[in-house]
Amino acid sequence: MHAARGPSDDSGATAALRGLLRRGGGRALRTAASLRARARLAAVPLDRYAPRSALRLPEHHPQRAAVAAVDAHNHLGTWLNDGAAWMAPDVRALLDTMDATGVEAVVNLDGRWGAELEANLDRYDRAHPGRFATFCHVDWAALSDGRGVPALVAQLEAAAAAGAAGLKVWKDLGLRVRDGSGRLVLPDDERLAPLWRRAGELGLPAVVHVADPLTFFAPVDRHNERLEELLAHPDWALHGRGVPAHDVLLRSFASLVAAHPGTRFVGAHVASSAEDLAAAGALLDAHPNLAVDLSGRAAELGRQPRAAADLLRRHAGRVLWGSDSFGFDEAEVRTWFRLLETADEHFPYSTSPVPPQGRWAVSGLALEDAVLEQVYRGAARSWIPALAR
Repeated sequence: MHAARGPSDDSGATAALRGLLRRGGGRALRTAASLRARARLAAVPLDRYAPRSALRLPEHHPQRAAVAAVDAHNHLGTWLNDGAAWMAPDVRALLDTMDATGVEAVVNLDGRWGAELEANLDRYDRAHPGRFATFCHVDWAALSDGRGVPALVAQLEAAAAAGAAGLKVWKDLGLRVRDGSGRLVLPDDERLAPLWRRAGELGLPAVVHVADPLTFFAPVDRHNERLEELLAHPDWALHGRGVPAHDVLLRSFASLVAAHPGTRFVGAHVASSAEDLAAAGALLDAHPNLAVDLSGRAAELGRQPRAAADLLRRHAGRVLWGSDSFGFDEAEVRTWFRLLETADEHFPYSTSPVPPQGRWAVSGLALEDAVLEQVYRGAARSWIPALAR
């Protein structure tokens, strides 16, 4: 993608340059050099444009969480690597990094089911008690291959017996999962009620990733603030792909939570409402069995620091910090500390030269220790029973 340029820009600049050279003189040469520089600038691809802020501001870089922390949303398994490699290839190194950053435990959302769940439990939870809590998934293929919801319930029960700490539901429920007739299955589909009810009976919280960022549902055009991200990952763009609208999916999730007050839910990624924190707050107000995690939304939270801090203060016991850093990336984790703990202004939310989500900077929330205690640790330990043991 290149910066916008009119069709006659080059010819106009060339004509002006020739005229200046004919007239000669130092001023003409300086102006000619300026025109050449402008022409070069117009040809800089946007994906290479990496401006450096001219602001001079105080900086603070916390190396450890201000209070003991639990990373309540991360990926340590092989699932997102197509089964090829562990997200954390060296568990001893992972534990050392956790210790260095003041993180007591990590919730691993990659357990899946069957042998894969057992492998995750062996590698993390059983080998290092108290440091990890692995969540299972269920195999939604049962809805289309004739096994049905009873198979999902049985799978959940087996996972709980094996030691799974909760149920992770990915965004494919609502976007891709279909039943035997080819109909899309939404989170609040009444046929799934036995699954959600059983999760509550087993004491397993359900972390649900519903929908995706709002801009993923918008046209991929010059008005989309995450255009570069969607051009780099075209499969993430959902507009025009026959999926339910963002608000439809969020209403379905709210309906699911309301229908199962005996089950604890965690809305991943601020319940996919990071662009509308008032809506996230209203959802928490309406449903006492709901919490949210912050995972993957540092960029959104940090560009609205006052609104974000207000949400975290009002719902401190029901907001869980999660780095979502895919194997526990030390730099990303420490950026979270800076965001939550400091009053720093206008700093990068990512270590990438080009911001991966949108071209903006973030400012710190400067949360008080009492709030940090809940966001970093207290909410996770009260919401996920396995972490309270």
